[in-house]
Amino acid sequence: MPQSAFILYISYDGLSDPLGQSQIIPYLEVLVQSGYKIHIISAEKKQRYLVKKQEIRDLLLRSGIEWTPILYTKNPPIVSTLIDIVKIFVAARKIYKQHSVDIIHSRSYISALVGLWLKKKYKSRFIFDMRGFWADERVEGNIWKLSNPLFRTVYKFFKKKEIDFCQKADSIVSLTHSGAHEIVLNITPYVPLNKIWVIPCCADLNHFSPQNVDEHKAQMWREKLKIPNSSFVLGYLGSIGTWYLLPEMVSFFKVLKQKHRPEAIFLFITMENESIVIDEFKRQSLDLSDLRVIAASRNELPDLLALFDVSVSFIKPTFSKKASSPTKLGELLGMGIPVFSNTGVGDIDTYYEKIPFLKVHEFSQAHFDECWKQFLKGYPYEKQTFVSLSNLIFSLEKGAARYLEIYRSL
Repeated sequence: MPQSAFILYISYDGLSDPLGQSQIIPYLEVLVQSGYKIHIISAEKKQRYLVKKQEIRDLLLRSGIEWTPILYTKNPPIVSTLIDIVKIFVAARKIYKQHSVDIIHSRSYISALVGLWLKKKYKSRFIFDMRGFWADERVEGNIWKLSNPLFRTVYKFFKKKEIDFCQKADSIVSLTHSGAHEIVLNITPYVPLNKIWVIPCCADLNHFSPQNVDEHKAQMWREKLKIPNSSFVLGYLGSIGTWYLLPEMVSFFKVLKQKHRPEAIFLFITMENESIVIDEFKRQSLDLSDLRVIAASRNELPDLLALFDVSVSFIKPTFSKKASSPTKLGELLGMGIPVFSNTGVGDIDTYYEKIPFLKVHEFSQAHFDECWKQFLKGYPYEKQTFVSLSNLIFSLEKGAARYLEIYRSL
């Protein structure tokens, strides 16, 4: 296929969302530079869209990417999604009347409903960029309760469509090798493994880099947060809801504080309400003077993350999380920060093959104690150990190159 091919990229995530700015636009900018013409349809949350729309439009204009945003419909459940699917259909048909579309690139399941329909109608190539087992995530995250007949019906519908997407797609993108093998072994064995491309959630490692830290600003943050230079800082980055195991992470800190580093402080960088973390500290009878919670912009992160000695990311090890690739992992490792992660999530076992002391196998006080002993035995570690790992697995350039391979293969 010539590199002037026209790509219709459909995302149910908004470009004005943080995820859109970190996980969609950077990849597509590289692909446009390689000669592809790209038009994005995305579903935008109204409040964020109104704040960010001009900034996003200017960025896409400079990059040579066309954009058709639709407004995301929040309520009522199920019906709102159907309304959005119709909006995407209408927008896509309009684009088809104006352009000869070579490839439909559908990000996740809602977008894939439209993508598969377009493939059948217009004979375009279809990429199912699945991002994980979405229907199972909705159930395991208690968003869809299977005791409710409506949600049970919707779940069964999407599990059938999952098979259809995988079988009819010209290429499938999985975030993990674990997820790819699950597709072939248990979901639809008629899909050849070589049709599945594994591309984890990548990070901009030019931004998330020790070289991007302003030591003066980092010290200013330290003083503002009243963190003594002698403190040992356990850090957490990102959202706290649904999948992340806050009680277990606070318990992990408690073992560190009480048995190993009495000067330890737990620093949360999150947009969530700080009361969530405060309540958990109180529940575990921890001193609030050992807790710091702050919200930060993307540009502020490198200087703030420089305060972390080590980070933690505990995620519910459910079936759907086999296909999970936490964005924060690439960003933190890219900063040279070791990250304690629990097994049973994505490809953690493979990622940490050479640094097994960061793998947490169970959520017990005794195991937490052993984890800290193993880690502190070799502390401090060379930042380059973790930077190199992040560059090997989570480099944005490598991720974009893989997408470029997919487009060229079609």
